[in-house]
Amino acid sequence: PKPEAEGTVEKTKQQAKGGGLVNKKADNVPEWYAEVIGKGQLIEKYPVKGCFILRPWAYKLWEQIQGWLDKNIKEIGVENCYFPMFIPKCYMEKESDHLEDFAPELAMVTKFGNEEIDEPVAIRPTSETAMYAAYSDWVQSHRDLPIKLNQWCSVVRWEVKQTTPFLRTREFLWQEGHTAFAEKAPAEAEVLAILELHARVYE
Repeated sequence: PKPEAEGTVEKTKQQAKGGGLVNKKADNVPEWYAEVIGKGQLIEKYPVKGCFILRPWAYKLWEQIQGWLDKNIKEIGVENCYFPMFIPKCYMEKESDHLEDFAPELAMVTKFGNEEIDEPVAIRPTSETAMYAAYSDWVQSHRDLPIKLNQWCSVVRWEVKQTTPFLRTREFLWQEGHTAFAEKAPAEAEVLAILELHARVYE
């Protein structure tokens, strides 16, 4: 039998046209979910397993979230930046304890054309290793702090378990903020402020 995620996408395509909802959430959540994202024209299947096309309605939802959150984090002094999507293997090895949970899901680039790459690179599962390596160069004294950076990007985690649109996919859009402070108290205050903003997104 097909994995549930693939079945979800097939049902999404079958239910994409016409009429109201056939399935009730109270009776069968997976069937209802597949029908909602199909008839809502949010998702389309893609040939790479675990990846999905975000149709315009879905991307508009992301733009609304991104626009609101971006405005609010800038109001508390966060700046946007962008780091490369390729993470050197040496960075991953330095933070092996931190990245242990990601190890089974790391997508590695080992070749270009027919040539082997001297040092394989990971496709960004998260950016802590790259960003804090840069921070260590930028910060020479307490006068260089705080650093409050955010980046909007996509990450890749090669999920081998069931994938479901919006909930668990191999590539997904996100934002990640990474900060450095001279003292503990403002760092903790920043965490609470950001958690409140995220709560407002969900609520």
